[in-house]
Amino acid sequence: MIFWFAVFAVSLAVLVKSSDHFTRSAEKLGIRLGLPHFIVGVTIVAVGTSLPELASSIAAVFAGSSEIVAGNVVGSNITNIFLIIGLVGIAGRRIDISYDLLKVDLPLLMASAFMLLILAYDGSFTIFDGLIALVGLVIYLGYAATSSKDVHGERGTFGVVDGAVLAGSAILIYLSAEYTVRSVVEISQALGVGTEIVAATVVAFGTSLPELSVSMVAARRRKAEIAIGNVLGSNVFNSFGVTGIPALFGTVIFPETITSFALPFMVVATLLYFFMTQDRQLTCWEGGMLLTFYAFYLGRMVGVL
Repeated sequence: MIFWFAVFAVSLAVLVKSSDHFTRSAEKLGIRLGLPHFIVGVTIVAVGTSLPELASSIAAVFAGSSEIVAGNVVGSNITNIFLIIGLVGIAGRRIDISYDLLKVDLPLLMASAFMLLILAYDGSFTIFDGLIALVGLVIYLGYAATSSKDVHGERGTFGVVDGAVLAGSAILIYLSAEYTVRSVVEISQALGVGTEIVAATVVAFGTSLPELSVSMVAARRRKAEIAIGNVLGSNVFNSFGVTGIPALFGTVIFPETITSFALPFMVVATLLYFFMTQDRQLTCWEGGMLLTFYAFYLGRMVGVL
Protein backbone atom coordinates (compact mmCIF):
# COMPACT_ATOMS: atom_id res chain seq x y z
CA MET A 1 0.00 0.00 0.00
CA ILE A 2 2.97 2.32 0.61
CA PHE A 3 3.81 1.99 -3.07
CA TRP A 4 0.34 3.12 -4.13
CA PHE A 5 0.41 6.02 -1.66
CA ALA A 6 3.64 7.14 -3.33
CA VAL A 7 2.10 6.71 -6.79
CA PHE A 8 -0.92 8.73 -5.67
CA ALA A 9 1.18 11.56 -4.25
CA VAL A 10 3.41 11.79 -7.33
CA SER A 11 0.61 11.44 -9.90
CA LEU A 12 -1.59 14.02 -8.14
CA ALA A 13 1.31 16.48 -7.89
CA VAL A 14 2.08 15.98 -11.59
CA LEU A 15 -1.61 16.38 -12.46
CA VAL A 16 -1.91 19.69 -10.63
CA LYS A 17 1.39 21.07 -11.95
CA SER A 18 0.87 19.95 -15.54
CA SER A 19 -2.65 21.43 -15.47
CA ASP A 20 -1.13 24.75 -14.45
CA HIS A 21 1.41 24.66 -17.28
CA PHE A 22 -1.25 23.59 -19.78
CA THR A 23 -3.49 26.46 -18.74
CA ARG A 24 -0.70 29.04 -19.03
CA SER A 25 0.33 27.77 -22.47
CA ALA A 26 -3.26 27.55 -23.70
CA GLU A 27 -3.85 31.09 -22.47
CA LYS A 28 -0.84 32.28 -24.47
CA LEU A 29 -2.12 30.46 -27.56
CA GLY A 30 -5.55 32.04 -27.22
CA ILE A 31 -4.07 35.53 -26.97
CA ARG A 32 -1.68 34.80 -29.86
CA LEU A 33 -4.69 33.90 -32.02
CA GLY A 34 -6.18 37.29 -31.19
CA LEU A 35 -9.01 36.06 -28.99
CA PRO A 36 -10.48 38.71 -26.65
CA HIS A 37 -9.00 38.47 -23.17
CA PHE A 38 -12.39 37.94 -21.56
CA ILE A 39 -13.03 34.91 -23.81
CA VAL A 40 -9.66 33.49 -22.79
CA GLY A 41 -10.48 34.21 -19.14
CA VAL A 42 -13.91 32.62 -18.97
CA THR A 43 -12.93 29.57 -21.01
CA ILE A 44 -9.26 28.61 -20.73
CA VAL A 45 -8.48 30.12 -17.31
CA ALA A 46 -11.83 29.20 -15.78
CA VAL A 47 -11.51 25.59 -16.93
CA GLY A 48 -7.82 25.53 -16.03
CA THR A 49 -8.28 25.78 -12.26
CA SER A 50 -10.75 22.86 -12.43
CA LEU A 51 -8.74 20.85 -14.94
CA PRO A 52 -7.37 18.38 -12.33
CA GLU A 53 -10.94 17.53 -11.25
CA LEU A 54 -12.10 17.21 -14.85
CA ALA A 55 -9.15 15.08 -16.02
CA SER A 56 -9.35 12.68 -13.08
CA SER A 57 -13.14 12.43 -13.42
CA ILE A 58 -13.01 11.52 -17.12
CA ALA A 59 -10.27 8.97 -16.38
CA ALA A 60 -12.42 7.51 -13.59
CA VAL A 61 -15.37 6.93 -15.94
CA PHE A 62 -13.18 5.14 -18.48
CA ALA A 63 -11.66 3.07 -15.66
CA GLY A 64 -15.10 1.93 -14.52
CA SER A 65 -14.85 3.80 -11.20
CA SER A 66 -17.32 6.62 -11.84
CA GLU A 67 -18.07 6.95 -8.13
CA ILE A 68 -14.76 8.81 -7.93
CA VAL A 69 -16.40 11.58 -9.99
CA ALA A 70 -19.13 12.01 -7.38
CA GLY A 71 -16.68 12.14 -4.50
CA ASN A 72 -14.31 14.43 -6.36
CA VAL A 73 -16.94 17.00 -7.39
CA VAL A 74 -18.85 17.13 -4.13
CA GLY A 75 -15.71 16.96 -2.02
CA SER A 76 -13.98 19.69 -4.04
CA ASN A 77 -16.94 22.04 -3.73
CA ILE A 78 -17.05 21.50 0.03
CA THR A 79 -13.28 21.95 0.30
CA ASN A 80 -13.39 25.14 -1.77
CA ILE A 81 -15.92 26.79 0.53
CA PHE A 82 -15.06 25.49 3.98
CA LEU A 83 -11.28 25.13 3.70
CA ILE A 84 -10.23 27.71 1.09
CA ILE A 85 -12.68 30.49 1.96
CA GLY A 86 -12.04 29.71 5.64
CA LEU A 87 -8.29 30.16 5.22
CA VAL A 88 -8.82 33.27 3.09
CA GLY A 89 -10.98 34.77 5.84
CA ILE A 90 -8.33 34.10 8.47
CA ALA A 91 -5.44 35.28 6.28
CA GLY A 92 -7.25 38.45 5.27
CA ARG A 93 -8.68 38.99 8.80
CA ARG A 94 -11.41 41.17 7.30
CA ILE A 95 -12.11 41.22 3.59
CA ASP A 96 -14.42 43.75 1.98
CA ILE A 97 -16.18 42.59 -1.17
CA SER A 98 -16.93 45.57 -3.39
CA TYR A 99 -18.35 43.65 -6.35
CA ASP A 100 -22.07 42.93 -6.15
CA LEU A 101 -22.10 39.14 -6.20
CA LEU A 102 -25.85 39.12 -5.72
CA LYS A 103 -26.61 40.23 -9.27
CA VAL A 104 -26.05 36.93 -11.06
CA ASP A 105 -23.01 35.10 -9.67
CA LEU A 106 -24.47 33.90 -6.37
CA PRO A 107 -27.84 32.89 -7.84
CA LEU A 108 -26.00 30.84 -10.47
CA LEU A 109 -23.89 29.22 -7.75
CA MET A 110 -27.04 28.30 -5.84
CA ALA A 111 -28.67 27.01 -9.02
CA SER A 112 -25.69 24.79 -9.81
CA ALA A 113 -25.66 23.29 -6.31
CA PHE A 114 -29.39 22.55 -6.21
CA MET A 115 -29.38 21.23 -9.78
CA LEU A 116 -26.61 18.77 -8.87
CA LEU A 117 -28.56 17.74 -5.76
CA ILE A 118 -31.72 17.11 -7.77
CA LEU A 119 -30.11 15.34 -10.72
CA ALA A 120 -27.83 13.09 -8.65
CA TYR A 121 -30.07 12.34 -5.68
CA ASP A 122 -31.36 9.12 -7.30
CA GLY A 123 -27.83 7.74 -7.22
CA SER A 124 -26.93 8.14 -10.88
CA PHE A 125 -25.99 10.91 -13.27
CA THR A 126 -26.97 9.86 -16.78
CA ILE A 127 -26.11 11.33 -20.18
CA PHE A 128 -29.43 13.19 -20.08
CA ASP A 129 -28.49 14.69 -16.71
CA GLY A 130 -25.10 15.56 -18.15
CA LEU A 131 -26.66 17.44 -21.06
CA ILE A 132 -28.81 19.46 -18.64
CA ALA A 133 -25.71 20.28 -16.59
CA LEU A 134 -23.81 21.36 -19.70
CA VAL A 135 -26.65 23.71 -20.67
CA GLY A 136 -26.19 25.30 -17.24
CA LEU A 137 -22.45 25.57 -17.90
CA VAL A 138 -23.03 27.29 -21.24
CA ILE A 139 -25.37 29.78 -19.56
CA TYR A 140 -22.78 30.53 -16.88
CA LEU A 141 -19.92 30.96 -19.37
CA GLY A 142 -22.16 33.13 -21.53
CA TYR A 143 -22.92 35.36 -18.56
CA ALA A 144 -19.23 35.53 -17.59
CA ALA A 145 -18.29 36.51 -21.13
CA THR A 146 -20.93 39.21 -21.58
CA SER A 147 -20.29 40.69 -18.14
CA SER A 148 -16.61 41.28 -18.89
CA LYS A 149 -15.54 44.82 -19.77
CA ASP A 150 -12.43 43.67 -21.62
CA VAL A 151 -13.57 43.30 -25.21
CA HIS A 152 -10.34 43.98 -27.10
CA GLY A 153 -8.01 41.21 -28.11
CA GLU A 154 -4.30 41.80 -28.44
CA ARG A 155 -2.09 39.30 -30.19
CA GLY A 156 0.68 37.96 -28.00
CA THR A 157 3.61 35.61 -28.58
CA PHE A 158 3.47 31.83 -28.78
CA GLY A 159 6.75 30.12 -29.62
CA VAL A 160 8.03 26.61 -30.14
CA VAL A 161 8.75 26.21 -26.44
CA ASP A 162 5.16 27.17 -25.60
CA GLY A 163 3.90 24.61 -28.10
CA ALA A 164 6.11 21.92 -26.59
CA VAL A 165 4.90 22.80 -23.09
CA LEU A 166 1.28 22.66 -24.26
CA ALA A 167 1.70 19.23 -25.86
CA GLY A 168 3.86 17.83 -23.08
CA SER A 169 1.58 19.00 -20.30
CA ALA A 170 -1.44 17.53 -22.11
CA ILE A 171 0.27 14.13 -22.20
CA LEU A 172 1.22 14.42 -18.53
CA ILE A 173 -2.36 15.35 -17.62
CA TYR A 174 -3.62 12.20 -19.32
CA LEU A 175 -1.06 9.90 -17.69
CA SER A 176 -1.18 11.46 -14.23
CA ALA A 177 -4.99 11.42 -14.17
CA GLU A 178 -4.98 7.74 -15.10
CA TYR A 179 -2.51 6.84 -12.35
CA THR A 180 -4.28 9.05 -9.82
CA VAL A 181 -7.49 7.11 -10.39
CA ARG A 182 -5.72 3.75 -10.36
CA SER A 183 -3.93 4.54 -7.09
CA VAL A 184 -7.18 5.69 -5.48
CA VAL A 185 -8.81 2.37 -6.36
CA GLU A 186 -5.86 0.40 -4.98
CA ILE A 187 -5.66 2.45 -1.76
CA SER A 188 -9.39 2.23 -1.10
CA GLN A 189 -9.32 -1.53 -1.57
CA ALA A 190 -6.36 -1.86 0.80
CA LEU A 191 -8.07 0.29 3.44
CA GLY A 192 -11.45 -1.33 2.95
CA VAL A 193 -13.24 1.95 2.26
CA GLY A 194 -15.18 3.18 -0.74
CA THR A 195 -13.26 4.89 -3.52
CA GLU A 196 -15.73 7.77 -3.26
CA ILE A 197 -14.57 8.38 0.34
CA VAL A 198 -10.94 8.72 -0.73
CA ALA A 199 -12.02 10.91 -3.65
CA ALA A 200 -14.21 13.15 -1.47
CA THR A 201 -11.42 13.79 1.04
CA VAL A 202 -7.85 13.27 -0.16
CA VAL A 203 -8.36 13.69 -3.91
CA ALA A 204 -10.71 16.65 -3.41
CA PHE A 205 -8.08 18.38 -1.29
CA GLY A 206 -5.32 17.70 -3.80
CA THR A 207 -7.28 18.88 -6.83
CA SER A 208 -8.35 22.03 -4.96
CA LEU A 209 -4.74 23.12 -4.47
CA PRO A 210 -4.78 25.44 -7.55
CA GLU A 211 -7.81 27.27 -6.16
CA LEU A 212 -6.16 27.42 -2.72
CA SER A 213 -2.96 28.90 -4.15
CA VAL A 214 -4.75 31.53 -6.24
CA SER A 215 -7.10 32.51 -3.42
CA MET A 216 -4.42 32.81 -0.72
CA VAL A 217 -2.25 35.03 -2.94
CA ALA A 218 -5.31 37.17 -3.72
CA ALA A 219 -6.16 37.45 -0.02
CA ARG A 220 -2.65 38.59 0.88
CA ARG A 221 -2.84 41.23 -1.85
CA ARG A 222 -6.25 42.36 -0.60
CA LYS A 223 -7.90 41.33 -3.87
CA ALA A 224 -11.08 39.92 -2.36
CA GLU A 225 -12.99 39.60 -5.63
CA ILE A 226 -10.33 37.28 -7.06
CA ALA A 227 -10.32 35.02 -3.99
CA ILE A 228 -14.10 34.89 -3.65
CA GLY A 229 -14.80 34.76 -7.38
CA ASN A 230 -12.22 32.02 -7.97
CA VAL A 231 -14.02 29.64 -5.60
CA LEU A 232 -17.42 30.66 -6.93
CA GLY A 233 -16.47 30.01 -10.54
CA SER A 234 -14.71 26.76 -9.71
CA ASN A 235 -17.73 25.39 -7.84
CA VAL A 236 -20.11 26.29 -10.66
CA PHE A 237 -17.81 24.63 -13.19
CA ASN A 238 -17.46 21.54 -10.98
CA SER A 239 -21.22 21.11 -10.58
CA PHE A 240 -22.01 21.69 -14.24
CA GLY A 241 -18.88 20.68 -16.15
CA VAL A 242 -16.96 18.12 -14.09
CA THR A 243 -20.13 16.04 -13.71
CA GLY A 244 -21.69 16.87 -17.07
CA ILE A 245 -18.71 16.11 -19.34
CA PRO A 246 -17.82 12.67 -17.83
CA ALA A 247 -21.52 11.71 -17.96
CA LEU A 248 -21.32 11.94 -21.76
CA PHE A 249 -18.97 8.92 -21.69
CA GLY A 250 -20.93 6.83 -19.20
CA THR A 251 -23.35 7.00 -16.29
CA VAL A 252 -21.76 8.49 -13.19
CA ILE A 253 -22.71 6.63 -10.02
CA PHE A 254 -23.41 8.64 -6.86
CA PRO A 255 -23.02 6.16 -3.93
CA GLU A 256 -25.29 6.32 -0.91
CA THR A 257 -22.44 7.70 1.21
CA ILE A 258 -22.36 10.74 -1.07
CA THR A 259 -26.10 11.28 -1.56
CA SER A 260 -27.00 10.79 2.11
CA PHE A 261 -24.44 13.16 3.63
CA ALA A 262 -21.81 14.78 1.39
CA LEU A 263 -24.19 16.06 -1.29
CA PRO A 264 -26.66 17.70 1.16
CA PHE A 265 -23.66 19.02 3.12
CA MET A 266 -22.39 20.63 -0.09
CA VAL A 267 -25.72 22.45 -0.44
CA VAL A 268 -25.42 23.60 3.20
CA ALA A 269 -21.92 24.90 2.42
CA THR A 270 -23.28 26.80 -0.59
CA LEU A 271 -26.08 28.30 1.50
CA LEU A 272 -23.58 29.44 4.14
CA TYR A 273 -21.44 30.97 1.40
CA PHE A 274 -24.52 32.75 0.06
CA PHE A 275 -25.55 34.27 3.40
CA MET A 276 -22.03 35.12 4.56
CA THR A 277 -21.45 37.30 1.50
CA GLN A 278 -24.64 39.31 1.94
CA ASP A 279 -22.92 42.05 3.96
CA ARG A 280 -20.00 42.06 1.48
CA GLN A 281 -17.55 41.19 4.22
CA LEU A 282 -15.62 38.12 5.30
CA THR A 283 -14.11 38.17 8.78
CA CYS A 284 -11.56 35.94 10.45
CA TRP A 285 -14.29 34.67 12.80
CA GLU A 286 -16.37 33.54 9.85
CA GLY A 287 -13.26 31.92 8.40
CA GLY A 288 -12.70 30.03 11.63
CA MET A 289 -16.29 28.79 11.60
CA LEU A 290 -15.88 27.52 8.04
CA LEU A 291 -12.74 25.60 9.02
CA THR A 292 -14.68 24.01 11.89
CA PHE A 293 -17.30 22.81 9.43
CA TYR A 294 -14.54 21.38 7.23
CA ALA A 295 -13.06 19.48 10.17
CA PHE A 296 -16.53 18.07 10.94
CA TYR A 297 -16.94 17.04 7.29
CA LEU A 298 -13.62 15.17 7.26
CA GLY A 299 -14.40 13.48 10.57
CA ARG A 300 -17.79 12.35 9.35
CA MET A 301 -16.50 11.07 6.02
CA VAL A 302 -13.71 8.97 7.53
CA GLY A 303 -15.98 7.63 10.27
CA VAL A 304 -14.40 9.39 13.25
CA LEU A 305 -17.58 11.35 14.08
